[in-house]
Amino acid sequence: MILVPGAWLGAWAWDRVVGTLRDEGLDAYPVTLPGLEPDAVDRGSITLDDHVRAVVDLVDGLDGDVVLVGHSAGGTVLSGVVDQRPSRIRRAIYVDSGPQQDGAVPNPFLGTDQPEEPMPSWEVLGDQSLQGLSDDDLAEFARRAVPHPAGARRGPVRVGDPERFSVPVTAICTSMSSEQLKPMAHGGPPFFTELSEFDVTYVDLPTGHWPMWSRPDDLADAIVQATRV
Repeated sequence: MILVPGAWLGAWAWDRVVGTLRDEGLDAYPVTLPGLEPDAVDRGSITLDDHVRAVVDLVDGLDGDVVLVGHSAGGTVLSGVVDQRPSRIRRAIYVDSGPQQDGAVPNPFLGTDQPEEPMPSWEVLGDQSLQGLSDDDLAEFARRAVPHPAGARRGPVRVGDPERFSVPVTAICTSMSSEQLKPMAHGGPPFFTELSEFDVTYVDLPTGHWPMWSRPDDLADAIVQATRV
């Protein structure tokens, strides 16, 4: 199992989840995508293709079929990986995210001269996204988060293999419910999802946008159950 974090985060974002996954017998590999290392200095040259390639390389290095878990912007990366290795992926689990359609741009508001995307303020992120996070959580988030490579957020997403639709999907809905997400499943803004083309199991886990901190045990349980479907 490969766990891909969202924007501004590294493998550390899954620290409260991986123990439960491993206790359940799952080989869990949380990843830090290129440019998200604490000491990364050249983020301007990194693209979404680089992030997809990094995870594809991890898939190629593992035996057997692979479960992918992607949180938020990590779901954009999953889209490309599933497209490139559909026969290797047993299930794709999207946490407050979804598979992106071809041509989708994760953040169309980033300028082409902007090398990185800083983490927004708490006020910009909003109370709903931050629901369930303690002051200690927020402090750790602010201390460890790094700017995201802007090229990976400008995209665009490139998918085209129809075999990707054969990969079962679990959508774990946290900051929005499954009833809110389902009307967005047919593509187009704001999230450009193509969920309607997949065999999707929806799981509601009401909390904010970062359930790996606000409800880590429940998120781990939901991931474990998704692998057993």
